[in-house]
Amino acid sequence: MIVRKEYNIALKAAIAASKEIMRFYADGFETEIKQDGSPVTQADLAASKIIDSYLLPTNIPITGEETLKSDFEVRKHWTECWCVDPLDGTKEFVKKNGEFAVNIAFIRNGKPLFGVIASPVEETILFGGKETGVFHASFSDIDILTSWVQLKQPEQIQLPFILTCSRSHHSGPVLNLINELATTFETIEYIKKGSSLKFFDLAFGRAAIYPRFAPTMEWDIAAGQAILEALGGSVLNAVTGEPLNYNKENLTNPYFIAKIAPLMDL
Repeated sequence: MIVRKEYNIALKAAIAASKEIMRFYADGFETEIKQDGSPVTQADLAASKIIDSYLLPTNIPITGEETLKSDFEVRKHWTECWCVDPLDGTKEFVKKNGEFAVNIAFIRNGKPLFGVIASPVEETILFGGKETGVFHASFSDIDILTSWVQLKQPEQIQLPFILTCSRSHHSGPVLNLINELATTFETIEYIKKGSSLKFFDLAFGRAAIYPRFAPTMEWDIAAGQAILEALGGSVLNAVTGEPLNYNKENLTNPYFIAKIAPLMDL
């Protein structure tokens, strides 16, 4: 369907995992707390197994939220890998507010080339990269190319200026950024949302910027970065201004600012 057969496999994997997640969402699930204090549910683990069943036959190694991590001494020799979060936004899933997603990214030499973000609740999928362009489709239409909607780089900022962010209070560096934006934009509005669904808002032009000054992991952001970069946007290290890299020794992301287009120097 598009460029590499592996990309089509990733689309199928995300949809299959989404359907399994929704089965637990409807029928109920058990939740445990991992050593890092974050929750994991039966849906996370089941979705991970489904995605593995699709991706392992590609013979491309996988790094992911619920996948056994290979030592960096092994990973540093990988030229390609998958970066997977089988259920991004587990806390939102447990709250049953619908704000969770499935993330799959294809990485080459530390750069995200293709990303898939699926919304199990909405049954829609956002996907693409610089090789393919960026598209949006419903689960039911994924095999019908003529039903895909191709997204284009926005030409200008839509006012009022809209910032998408996590469901947390504005403080510290985020508040400083908001104050800086306020010197340019008279009105700033907010979309508070969990998980990588924030990248839907950026890709569709519903929001201009997504700052994150709290911990995230590579699998939270890689798919979104591939999609934004294909639309002329970026996900930049908040300190260095450089694009985020992946398959690092430390899989934690630096603080970053994601934006849909090079709209300003931040």
